[in-house]
Amino acid sequence: MKHRLDVVIILFLLFLTAHFTGLLILNHYNDTKELPYKIQPPETKEKTSFIVIFIVILVSTFIALLLIKFRAMRLWKIWFFFSVFIALAIAFSSFLNSKIAFFIALVLALWKIFKPNVIIHNFTEIFLYGGLAALFVPILNLFSIIFLLILISVYDYVSVYKTKHMIKLAKFQLKSKMFTGLSIPYRKKKISAILGGGDIGFTLLFSGVVLREFGLIDAFIVSLVTGLSLLTLLFLGKKNKFYPAMPFLTIGCFLGLLIVYLI
Repeated sequence: MKHRLDVVIILFLLFLTAHFTGLLILNHYNDTKELPYKIQPPETKEKTSFIVIFIVILVSTFIALLLIKFRAMRLWKIWFFFSVFIALAIAFSSFLNSKIAFFIALVLALWKIFKPNVIIHNFTEIFLYGGLAALFVPILNLFSIIFLLILISVYDYVSVYKTKHMIKLAKFQLKSKMFTGLSIPYRKKKISAILGGGDIGFTLLFSGVVLREFGLIDAFIVSLVTGLSLLTLLFLGKKNKFYPAMPFLTIGCFLGLLIVYLI
């Protein structure tokens, strides 16, 4: 088992909470058809949107590695802050008045950057992927999200086992206390159980497309099966070893979709 049993269960439950919260956010915007603050999804065709998104991921990773190399912490903080703030503002606007959501998102984003702690960190992580998904789900269809997950899974495998730059990026984020993803410290905070933000975000995009195509209950089923695939990885994984989670989670997404088709 990769981590202590109670930590594994908490990580699994937080993953599901982030997914289910994200689906509620996406369901709201699926009904309203309009994002707050006059924000518009990127303009691209659904069939080829996975190529655009994948290129953006590669460019963003390259920029992040450059910031690490040149120790540009101020730029890293600014980039991180605006990403968190915008995502949270979109997410909270699905539950609250947009002006109130704006203020709460601002406070939490500043808190997350300048006074980080495990509760604020994971609380904001639960909401922000729903905000990000609300931007990208409208430009995806089932065909494009399937190909995007396949590309991301291959990239995740290469970046962990071959180039290892994803491990370097994860360690830097943890050290800087600006980590994208879930983080649960244990053993007197000497060890952290982590799950990258991409593992939550990309699988939520898949469930979000299922929500749009089939409905909320079917999307919940896909997220649950995906969560069980994460649980399997955590049980089978070994301590002190990094694993590319996306191949496992992608299989979970596809199995969840198969179950939806069968029922």
